Amino acid sequence: MERRKFLKFTTLGLASSSSVVFASESTASSISSSHDFGMASIIDLDLCDGCVAYDTPKCVAACKDKNKDKFPQPKEPMMDYWPQKSHEDYSKHKDETKRLSPYNYTFVESVKVDGKDVFVPRRCMHCDHPPCQKICPFGVISKSEEGGVVIDDYFCFGGAKCRSACPWGIPQRQAGVGVYLKVAPKLAGGGVMYKCDMCVDLLKKGEKPSCEVSCPKGAIKFDTRENIMKLVENETRHIYGKDENAGTRTIYVSSVSFEDIDKAIDEKYAGGSRMGLPHIKRVDNPMEKSENLALASLIAPVAGISAGIIAAIKSKKGDKNEDN
Repeated sequence: MERRKFLKFTTLGLASSSSVVFASESTASSISSSHDFGMASIIDLDLCDGCVAYDTPKCVAACKDKNKDKFPQPKEPMMDYWPQKSHEDYSKHKDETKRLSPYNYTFVESVKVDGKDVFVPRRCMHCDHPPCQKICPFGVISKSEEGGVVIDDYFCFGGAKCRSACPWGIPQRQAGVGVYLKVAPKLAGGGVMYKCDMCVDLLKKGEKPSCEVSCPKGAIKFDTRENIMKLVENETRHIYGKDENAGTRTIYVSSVSFEDIDKAIDEKYAGGSRMGLPHIKRVDNPMEKSENLALASLIAPVAGISAGIIAAIKSKKGDKNEDN
């Protein structure tokens, strides 16, 4: 898309943004009013053995294979993020499987707790009320009908506000890709943000996500949120994800306490970078903080305009496809 065309679509977007904002608010309200819509998953840490007999955990390998066509193909040279003097580039580490990255949407954390090996598959928690969606200034993050939190990687500018708002720092950024290169490469954004999307394309077809299908131990189970919550209600073990950040669609159960697991994770990475290596601490909803609420209210009009622009572009594309 050329810059001139983008500006043309921006005008169209501005004209339609108000209706899009009202529609999106109505949709969000109807979705949030019933937490039982869509799917959720439960991950049993007592069943997960980290696939130690394999070079790569099966869920990780299956996820990488399923999403390989989505992986970024950055253009050189990659510009630093203005006004910073750095950029995030994982393109030389595409085979990395031990942390989250734009080329790796899930990994299996491994720690020892009181001499016991504990393995924790990590990916997006798919919050019921995702702060990343509320804080994105471009309005490109949505909560799908299937329950997954999805980033539109075509329209993402890579501002990384979503990662800052995420209690676990899940989304990861790749420079040198994305629509910002065609619009304002020296000023806007910094690439594209990537993360697990709950395999919403498979869920739409009534199929299971690749991580569940590939798990040899049956440690990952997807079902309707209602059914998953029924399983959780009958659990006597430690639970994580049910109440964190006002509720998520990724629930962990374990005979080892999550406080002990998180302490072991902190000790493992003490003094090092934690980028793509999320904690597993108890989490309140960050959007309840006054400063975040204020920021979200400031961003909302911009996000609404962005949503209008994106809707106009998609509509235009649809019209062209129909003409052809």
